[in-house]
Amino acid sequence: MKQSLDVDIQAAAESCVRRGVAALRSLQSSDGHWCGLLQGDSILESEYLLMKFILGQEDAPMRDGSGGESLERIAAGLRRQQRDDGTWGQYPGADMDLSATVKGYFALKLMGDDPEAPHMQAARRAVRDAGGAERVNTFSNFYLACLGQVSWNAVPAIPPEIIFLPRWFYFHLTKVSAWTRTMILPLSLVTTARPTRRLPKDRGIDELYVDERARHRLGRTVEAPWFWRMFFGAVDRGLKLAHHLGGTPVRGLAVKRCLAWILRRASQDGDAATDGLGAIFPPMVYIQIALFGLGWTRDHPMVRRAEKDLDDFFVARSDAQGAYTMIQPCFSPVWDTGYALYALTECGLGDGDPSVDAAAEWLLGKECTFRGDWADAVTLPADASGWYFEYHNAWYPDVDDTAQVAMALHRTGRASGVAAGVRGVKWLLAMQNDDGGWAAFDRTRHRQILEYIPFADHNAMQDPSCPDITGRILECLAWHGYTTKDETVQRAIAYIRSCQTAEGAWIGRWGVNYLYGTWQALLGPLRCGVDRAEPWVQRAGAWVKACQQADGSFGETADSYIDPSLKGRGPRTASQTAWAAMTLLEIFGPDDACAQRAIQWLCDTQLSDEAAADERRNPDGDPPGSWCETEYTGTGFPRVFYLRYHMYRLYFPLMAVARFRQTSAVSAV
Repeated sequence: MKQSLDVDIQAAAESCVRRGVAALRSLQSSDGHWCGLLQGDSILESEYLLMKFILGQEDAPMRDGSGGESLERIAAGLRRQQRDDGTWGQYPGADMDLSATVKGYFALKLMGDDPEAPHMQAARRAVRDAGGAERVNTFSNFYLACLGQVSWNAVPAIPPEIIFLPRWFYFHLTKVSAWTRTMILPLSLVTTARPTRRLPKDRGIDELYVDERARHRLGRTVEAPWFWRMFFGAVDRGLKLAHHLGGTPVRGLAVKRCLAWILRRASQDGDAATDGLGAIFPPMVYIQIALFGLGWTRDHPMVRRAEKDLDDFFVARSDAQGAYTMIQPCFSPVWDTGYALYALTECGLGDGDPSVDAAAEWLLGKECTFRGDWADAVTLPADASGWYFEYHNAWYPDVDDTAQVAMALHRTGRASGVAAGVRGVKWLLAMQNDDGGWAAFDRTRHRQILEYIPFADHNAMQDPSCPDITGRILECLAWHGYTTKDETVQRAIAYIRSCQTAEGAWIGRWGVNYLYGTWQALLGPLRCGVDRAEPWVQRAGAWVKACQQADGSFGETADSYIDPSLKGRGPRTASQTAWAAMTLLEIFGPDDACAQRAIQWLCDTQLSDEAAADERRNPDGDPPGSWCETEYTGTGFPRVFYLRYHMYRLYFPLMAVARFRQTSAVSAV
């Protein structure tokens, strides 16, 4: 019976890989890269609409010359994300997100939705039942203050003078995460200029507030010990008093320095090219508001470029209800191409294959040698380089993408790819933190006090080491000949082991959640030579097996970030089943019954020609050979912002099935 089962799975895996490769090739761009849709939540649409009203552009033509129908299509996309109870959430099935619901309601009211319409009444009831709009997060209050709904006292003070803090200072800009850096500098200009549009009372959101006094005070949205809460509260009050007195004597110079810092990192050309400040949605919105507050007009080349960069995130869509626009938080081409290329090499393709060659050439063209913010804390060999996530983001290459691309290029076997991978490894080695782990963008360490700053409620104030990235780095190093004999590897493994939970899992900083974290954290050490029989490895394997669902699949809700009892539990998905399957294959091998059941589920659920043509079974219109997955399995900021990578449902299952096919064939020899 076992022999028959193996034969059946082998045949299914062979067919699955062949069809998966065809699907992946069908999505490849003519220049060799992949870029799947990247989906966030409703705050992208609501904040864009609020920005347009802050700028007074709601009736002005869009950058592309289109009229009001463009904003209406964005509003239509926002309405589609509202749930039956009137709320908006961070992902399907999530609890109400108060800040998202307040911003969604406000944006639709400004767009002309009748406050007494059923969907608006439902949203209003939900907000008031949750304690009122005075409980929104600090980043929402920036929008509300600019539109005159709250006092600027309700907004955290971010003085532009922070640009002058010395490097040794605990709160120096280099101590916070790269994405926070790109957000707080333009916000410092916003809180200094305080651009405020006074709306007619009937267009405001007075009806969403329960406590008028709390409405105009800085809320306690950050969990902090009482001393630090009192300390930062006093600092905030002092900074606001200083603002009312005209700021410090160097305020004018500080504004100029902040502006220069921002402009250097926004829409540059040449070696420092980037598609907008940070190449991500939040700072690309804030820079427009900041420049507006400083009196820059819309016809200024910098403003025009900032507007174009942001509007490029629009995705036109339509359904039975009509046309609408979805806004992406950023683009993911390097990430998607790195993984798609890795998947093709896992399927046995390499140098000489047209898809492999085209992808490798495209990735080689994205190699980044520019010294961005990260270089402030790192000394590098002259020939070290990295890769970023987006089409252009030279200021901010990241460790995760660099490792993935370096692995993928190495695996192609092309001489140019292998050499580029070595350059990437040199960059990675220089970026290792003192605790043995790696962060996403900088060489840094954890500083707990930064989490108590009033605007730290986006839950990503810092960018410390995390086990999922560290595990990926070790996998990359393993491909380049590093083993457990190397000190770098030893320190990294010690860090990973220190992060393991009692059950045997690891949290996923960049993917949902413990299934992702465990796959990423464990694979690298094993590839570097850690014995699979070690108790901590077996404990991880046992935890993964305990999470398997009856049909062989795996799934985990993002609620597990809030409720740890939900580790490894949730709706089944193709990407999470693939992560678990690859973990089991690495620990137990292809003959493991749980690994085989997971692979069989992936083979059984791959889209057939018939299923791909059925909109109910394939709502995203994926090609035959892909998988259907509507859940959010990517993480931006845990508990705050999640992502749905539309290519996860293809290249991860393809990798898993291809790896099973390869290892089972070797095992049978």
